[in-house]
Amino acid sequence: MIAATNNEGKLREIREILNDYKIASLKDRNISIDVEEDQETFLGNATKKAQEIYNITHEEVIADDSGLCIKALDVLTHRFLGENATKEMRNNYLIEKTNEHCDRRAKIVCCIVYYDGVKTIASEGIIEGTIAKERRGENGFGFDEIFELEDGRTIAELPLDEKNKISARALALNDLKRKLIKN
Repeated sequence: MIAATNNEGKLREIREILNDYKIASLKDRNISIDVEEDQETFLGNATKKAQEIYNITHEEVIADDSGLCIKALDVLTHRFLGENATKEMRNNYLIEKTNEHCDRRAKIVCCIVYYDGVKTIASEGIIEGTIAKERRGENGFGFDEIFELEDGRTIAELPLDEKNKISARALALNDLKRKLIKN
């Protein structure tokens, strides 16, 4: 099975959680492609990625799309500052903007799609939290250092084994694992 990502952090999480499966990366298959995420939904982008990589490899594929949704700012994905924005630029911007609002509520949504050329299986994971007032933690990537859980810790402050139990990607991957066993 191929994980349709070039993100080493995502790949590590996928391999940890789907440890019953042999997961190859795009790099393992000498594929250098970034599928354009131009769909309106996380599910649409994940489906598009899975199908495009399958069409190249003719192997089972899992693909994901995920993002941070902040109600007060109407922010839905990492692309809101443009494709060239760094993680630090995005996270600093979000902290600054949410510091201007009372409502810091946010959620992380992750959609994962399995595609084998015939069958499509989709799963979703959602976690609720708030945007932290400052970046904290070293154990993560993306928005992990600014996404604060109900217990006050950011995702980046969690040990990896704990993150892999409660993250939106973990929830989606575990749901996918259950669905794959049934099929």
